Order: sequence, then structure tokens, then C-alpha cells
Amino acid sequence: MATFFAAIIVATAIVVTGGQIVTEMRARREDTRQSRALSILALFGPAVAAVQEDPKALLVWQPFAVTIRRLFPEESASLDTAAGAAFPFSTEIISSAHARWTTDWLAWERAHDATYKMKTAMAEQDVDSPGGRARLDALEREKLDLYQRRYEEYVRVAKALQKLAS
Repeated sequence: MATFFAAIIVATAIVVTGGQIVTEMRARREDTRQSRALSILALFGPAVAAVQEDPKALLVWQPFAVTIRRLFPEESASLDTAAGAAFPFSTEIISSAHARWTTDWLAWERAHDATYKMKTAMAEQDVDSPGGRARLDALEREKLDLYQRRYEEYVRVAKALQKLAS
């Protein structure tokens, strides 16, 4: 009978110890998950700031965000819940970046036009001097080349941002 009670005591001790081990493992797993979530949050804090400063930064950071979301779906889901939207780049942030890119383009276009109107007006004063016509033509080519390069960049980035938004 004494061995029976001893066996019950040993079995109870094993069950209690096993339960404590399982509880500790779950707590460690949760601590690890929370630690990873905080690391992801810290990683993307500067990225969100960079995107607000320069919309093109979204094209660099978004692929990293997609990869992190695939590698750590639980942590990403908890960050989404805490943020109230897809973390780190919600649809609102992506749309805002696209709008900012377009606004920046329009401002650049106006400044470019004003700059070259002024340069052209100055060059036209010397159009009758030797080489004056050639300088005016070179200025027009410079204006168009710069505009074309910048416009190609604008279209490329705008399309990429638009693709992210959809």
C-alpha cells in the first residue's frame, strides 16, 4: 500500500512538473514572439519616416515588409492589430506617398518651366551675337533633356506606387 501511495506521489510530481515545464515553454515562446514583434517595429520605424520624407523610399522598404510578413505572420498580425491597419505600410500610407510623389512632380515641373523661361529670356537678348542662336538652341535641348529624364523617373515611380496601392 505504501508503494502505491509513493507511486501516486511520484506520478503527481511528474504531472505537476510537466505542467510547469509546458507553462514555462509557452511563456518563453510568447516572450520570443513579443520580442520579435518589437524588433520588427523598431526596424520599420525609420522606414515609415523615410517614406514620409521621400515617397520613392516605399519602393525600397515595401519588399522588406512583404518578406517580414511572410517570415513572421503571427508577429505581423499582432502589429496589424495594434496599428489598426497593415503594418508598416497601410493603404493610406501608400496612397499618401503616391499623392506626395505627384504633388512633388507638379511643383518640380512648374519650377523647371519658370527657370527655363528666365534662362531663355536672357539668352534671347544675345540671339544676334555670334553663337547666340546656338546657345539658345542648346538651352532648349538642355531643358527638354532634363524634363524628359525627370518625367521618365516620375512615370516609373508613379506606376510602381500605384501598383503597390492596388
